[in-house]
Amino acid sequence: MTGKRKDSESVRRAFAKAQKVRREHENELLAKANVIGVGVGMRKCGGALTDEVGLVILVSHKLPASQIASSDLLPTEIDGVPVDVEQVGVLGVQASDPPV
Repeated sequence: MTGKRKDSESVRRAFAKAQKVRREHENELLAKANVIGVGVGMRKCGGALTDEVGLVILVSHKLPASQIASSDLLPTEIDGVPVDVEQVGVLGVQASDPPV
C-alpha cells in the first residue's frame, strides 16, 4: 500500500472477487487438515488490520510447514486473492440457558 486509503469502489470489487473465490474453493479448503472455517475479510499484518481484502482461513492451530502434509499446506494466494491464516483454537457449540 502506498499510504493512500483504497477507495470504496476498489474495496467493493476486491470483496466481490474474494467472495467468488471463497465460494469456488471453500470445500477443498475445508477438506484440509486443521481448517475449520473460510471467510473474507481485511488481512492482518503483525496483528494489525491492513486495507487489503483477502480470504481468511481459520485453523485450530498454526503449525510449521514441516509438520503439515504437502496436500494440506495452504496457499499464500488463490486466483490472485491473498490468503490470511488465523489460528482460532477448537470451536464448539455452547449450551445456552433456556428462555425464562
